[in-house]
Amino acid sequence: MRDKENNRFLSPKEACKILGVSIKALRLYEQHGLVTPMRSAAGWRAYGPNELARLHQVLALKAFGLGLAQIAELLGGHSLSDVLQLQEQVLEKQSLRLHRARTLVRRARNRLARGDMLSLEDLTQLTKETIMGGTPTEAELRALFEPHIAKHFSSAERVSLAARPFDGAMVQAEWNTLIEEAKRLMKLGDPSSTEAANLARQWKAQIDRFTGGDQTAFQKAGAVWKDALADPVAAPQLPLDAEVFAFVGKAMAAAGV
Repeated sequence: MRDKENNRFLSPKEACKILGVSIKALRLYEQHGLVTPMRSAAGWRAYGPNELARLHQVLALKAFGLGLAQIAELLGGHSLSDVLQLQEQVLEKQSLRLHRARTLVRRARNRLARGDMLSLEDLTQLTKETIMGGTPTEAELRALFEPHIAKHFSSAERVSLAARPFDGAMVQAEWNTLIEEAKRLMKLGDPSSTEAANLARQWKAQIDRFTGGDQTAFQKAGAVWKDALADPVAAPQLPLDAEVFAFVGKAMAAAGV
């Protein structure tokens, strides 16, 4: 009986209900070559076990923040088992982050129950971990970017960049502010606006603090970000996605920076 159920073919409507997606999404995935449903003699689409497994891969990678083109490239060389392994890694990190956030909330409640005040540091950490979605720390971001930096920058270049003096925590806070502004402006949809141009100049200035204004290093930094955003493990943990990154690129081009 179970074998019969496992080998059942579903209509698009049934597949949508099970997977929680729309008919439009199924058509879009098909148009991008991400899934190829079976066809009945009458030409009706049908989704069997293989197609549903493929759709799970698509939805899992999409949840990581990857675009359809990136998903298509990844699916060309990764099996369902590979994607499930990536899912497990990401979910494990999310679980650890949620556990840490819950511990912080409980600790704060206990301090207040004792009549103690929460310090500025306590409130800052509480906000970062429980409201801002657990923004990656400087060390966590460095670990995510390290393999991609090593790919594009030589050892000598990395030593030179690491020697540049700046306050890491402050720079990260400034980046967080810029990224939130980029997300807001992207929703407005105009990369050529005055606000977008101002964002582009500030974004370029932040990168120049890392590269020293060197154009080659600037191009390499952009390549590092693109690689990290295409990395199915790193991408879900980054503070922005490929869509925001693309919007900033358009804003920088429009502003001529």
